[in-house]
Amino acid sequence: MKTLPKNGVKQVLIVGGGTAGWLTACFLAKQLGAGADADSVRITLVESREIGIIGVGEGTFPSIRGTLATIGIDEARFIRECNGTFKQGIRFNHWVREPGAEGADHYFHPFSLPSQRPGGPELLPYWLQGAAGPGVAFAAAATMQKTVADASRAPKRPGDPDFTGPLNYAYHFDAGKFAALLCTHAQSLGVQHVQATVERVALDDDGAIGAVHTREAGVLTADLYIDCTGFRAALIGEALGTSFRNINDVLFVDRALAMQVPHERPDAPIASYTIATAHEAGWTWDIGLHQRRGIGYVYSSRHTDDTRAEEILRGYIGKPAEGLNPRQLKLNVGYREQHWVKNCVAVGLSGGFLEPLESSGIGLIETAAYLVSYLFPHDGDFEPVAKVYNEMMKARYERIVDFVKLHYCLTQRRDNAFWIDNADPASIPDTLRDKLAMWRKRAPHRMDFVVDYEMYPPSSWQYVLYGMEYPTALYANARTLPRMEEARKEFATIAQVSQRALADLPDHRAMVEHLLKRGERKIA
Repeated sequence: MKTLPKNGVKQVLIVGGGTAGWLTACFLAKQLGAGADADSVRITLVESREIGIIGVGEGTFPSIRGTLATIGIDEARFIRECNGTFKQGIRFNHWVREPGAEGADHYFHPFSLPSQRPGGPELLPYWLQGAAGPGVAFAAAATMQKTVADASRAPKRPGDPDFTGPLNYAYHFDAGKFAALLCTHAQSLGVQHVQATVERVALDDDGAIGAVHTREAGVLTADLYIDCTGFRAALIGEALGTSFRNINDVLFVDRALAMQVPHERPDAPIASYTIATAHEAGWTWDIGLHQRRGIGYVYSSRHTDDTRAEEILRGYIGKPAEGLNPRQLKLNVGYREQHWVKNCVAVGLSGGFLEPLESSGIGLIETAAYLVSYLFPHDGDFEPVAKVYNEMMKARYERIVDFVKLHYCLTQRRDNAFWIDNADPASIPDTLRDKLAMWRKRAPHRMDFVVDYEMYPPSSWQYVLYGMEYPTALYANARTLPRMEEARKEFATIAQVSQRALADLPDHRAMVEHLLKRGERKIA
């Protein structure tokens, strides 16, 4: 018979700060009502002053809006304190074919769903049959978001409530400032903050975490330990020896060089999407914040070297890179199949990392923090909770791997070994190969996806699949697609509404500065 903690789980120790640690702390504090009284769960976070934040990409997925609302941070405060801007999707340059080749040089993954009026036809099958007109990309035909984002408009208006607007959106932000905001907010919710360096993790007689030994604060103990120590994985990996599944046979990039560069001028337009540009051995991200741009090159060390990678990055940035030195990161791409072992849970990089292409990093932290807080084992019976947690996290990682690989494996590029290797069927997971086989004759449908296991909705798969020009030979005739004229009219309406939206929605920079001023008024 298993032994449970005598008084249940009353003390939680989060080891490590950053976005993973502090976001988890905020979720737990909100859900559990953190405090020092006997009926409350005491939540403590210990972090070292010596360890910096591993920030890659500085981008999010739309789920972050619900997260911020849940933990109680308003939108203007987030924008102000995190140098934030709006993200309406991702523009992919040169992923389908090499620069200069005949054909479209980019595609767009918008966050808004394809338009569908109540009772109206689903547009994708009709788009596949040419109802939107020749050469019109699905993302441009089915939503007005590409038109809006290309014009550097914001996804919302000054009068719209927090976290809502006519278009779906996420954010770009400064990762270090976001962690600092979460730190302040978590402590206001009752989380205890200990600044100390973890030197050793001790196991108890049952092989669970028994204590965390620190240099400055001595021995720290808890009923539940949450490992947010990044790639080091000091608890789940080093102490408990949980295995890590490396997936570099599927996703090749394992290095990143990052720079922060100023805008050309203070009033320069701010891109309302991430710009992901494909290069010879990887891709660059280009993210516009209010006061600067964050730019980095993610690449495969098997297909290039660090010197050449820096040349690519500097060549992309141009003159603003002069005099600046890039920060290099080594990426451990993969995940643990067990994220919860005994009394220890991994959240963030300690559990896995799948490269920053579709901003899955923070999305996975949100999922993990949500699950820990809502599955919380108050009585200390970890086994059933760990089983559910591990199943859901493993499934989510597997599906994200398939989604990210989708961007690479459909490329038509044959100009470099990196792209040739990515298109090799041997590098494509069986689960993705099966999906692609089905989609040769029909479009992706919601029935292809298990909602609770997915980070990305079916529309995201559709935008990427057809952005990469996948040839679906849809079986269709007048009986299977009887609403062709309705679909044509709807595509025409979307095009018209897109132009009206340009007049209705504010300039992106202007909307950000409006929120900054609103935040300043609240402080005053």
